Amino acid sequence: SPHQANGTSYAATLLTIVTLETFAGMCINAFIVSVICMAWIQKKTLNSSEKILLLLGCSRFGYLCIGWVYYLLSVILPNYLPIHPVLPLVESAHGFLNCSNFWVSTCLCVFYCIKIANFSNSFFIYLKVKIDTIVPWLLVGSLLFSLLVGILVYDVTDKAHSTNLNLTSQGIIWKSRIRIDEHFFTGFFIIGFVFATSFTAVTFSALLLLFSLWRHKRNMQTNSMKDLSMDAHIKAMKSILSFFVMYNIHLICFILTMVYALKGRKDVMFLISVFLYAFPGVHSLILVCTNPKLEKSMLSILSCVNCKVCMKQ
Repeated sequence: SPHQANGTSYAATLLTIVTLETFAGMCINAFIVSVICMAWIQKKTLNSSEKILLLLGCSRFGYLCIGWVYYLLSVILPNYLPIHPVLPLVESAHGFLNCSNFWVSTCLCVFYCIKIANFSNSFFIYLKVKIDTIVPWLLVGSLLFSLLVGILVYDVTDKAHSTNLNLTSQGIIWKSRIRIDEHFFTGFFIIGFVFATSFTAVTFSALLLLFSLWRHKRNMQTNSMKDLSMDAHIKAMKSILSFFVMYNIHLICFILTMVYALKGRKDVMFLISVFLYAFPGVHSLILVCTNPKLEKSMLSILSCVNCKVCMKQ
C-alpha cells in the first residue's frame, strides 16, 4: 500500500543518514586512536590527556558500532531483535559503551579544568599536582561504573523479556511483547542518573574554567603582559563548551526519546536518532581541531590526499 511504501522509504532514508553519520564518526575516532597508538609506540608512554583521548576514541568507536547494529536490526530485521538473548546483550553493550563515552568525556573536561585553570585554593592546588596520578584511577573507575551500568541494563532488559515472553510452537523463537512497565522506567532511571552526574561535573568544570579565563584576562590587562597560557585556556574552553552544548542537546534528545517512547511515536524517535548518532563524531572532530598533535596529523593526511588528487588530475 502507499502508506507502507512511504514508511519503507522513510525508514530507508533515516537508515542511510544514520549509517553515514556512524561511519564518519567511526573514521574520526579511529583516526584519534591510531595517532595516539603510534605516539605510544614511539614514546613508550602516554601523558594523561592522551590516555583519556585513547579510551574515549575506543569507547565512541565501539558505541557507534553497537548503536548502528542495534538500529539496523530494529529497521531491517525487527523480528530478529526480540530473539532471546539478542536484545539484552545488545542493550547491555550499548549501555556500557554509552556510559563510558559520557564518563570518559567528563574526565576529559575535569582534567582540562584542573590542569589549565588557576586558583589559589589549597585543595585545587593539590588536585593540580596529583592529577596525572589520579587520571588512571578515574578512567578505571569510569570503566567499572560503566560495566556496572551495562550489567544492570542487561538484568532489567532480560527481566522485562522474561516477564513478557511467549514460546512459539517450534520452541525456538522467543517473541517479545514488552509493555511500558516498571522495567522501562528503571532503565531510564539508570541512564538519567548517569546523565545527571556527568552533567553536573561538566557544568562545574565549564564554569570554573570560564571564571579562571576571565580572571586571567583581567590580570593580563592590568599588568600589560602577554601570557601564552591564554591560548591554552581558550582551547580548553572550546573543547569543554562544545561538549557542554552538545551534551545539552543530547540530554534534550534523551528526554524526548522517553516521552515519545511512551507515546509509541517511532517516527519521531528515528529523527532524534539522527541527532544522537552525530554527537560522537562531531565532538571528536572538535577535539581533533583543539589538539595540536591531532590537528597536525590530520592536516598532513589531508595535504597528502590533496596532492594525490591533484597528481591524478
